Amino acid sequence: MKKNKTLIPVYSSKGDTEAYLQYPYLFNCQGDWIGFVTRDREVYSVYGQYVGWLSNDPRILRKRSYSYDKPKITPPPKPKKLVVPALGPLAPLMAELTYDVVDILQEWPDQLPTLDHGEHKKDLD
Repeated sequence: MKKNKTLIPVYSSKGDTEAYLQYPYLFNCQGDWIGFVTRDREVYSVYGQYVGWLSNDPRILRKRSYSYDKPKITPPPKPKKLVVPALGPLAPLMAELTYDVVDILQEWPDQLPTLDHGEHKKDLD
């Protein structure tokens, strides 16, 4: 994947548009940066923490039992806030998830906080 301006909606398993991908950046529906995607389709938070992978539907998925052995990586430079469309396209038909796979945007959305939220943000001292 190369960096481009194509805006790809990212869905939850309910079929709602929950994020947008403008490679390599992930944005929430308010246009705030929440993460990034690597060439291997791995998804990381704005703090460089592994979150899961981008499926073909596209959804952000992760194994329910995860060993946390992926090292933290350096995020790309902070992008400008994205102007998102008022309405996203309808979701494609999606495959059922097995019990061992979690839809991050539906079940654990706090794994993708903005820079000014989340447990990894720097304290003001």
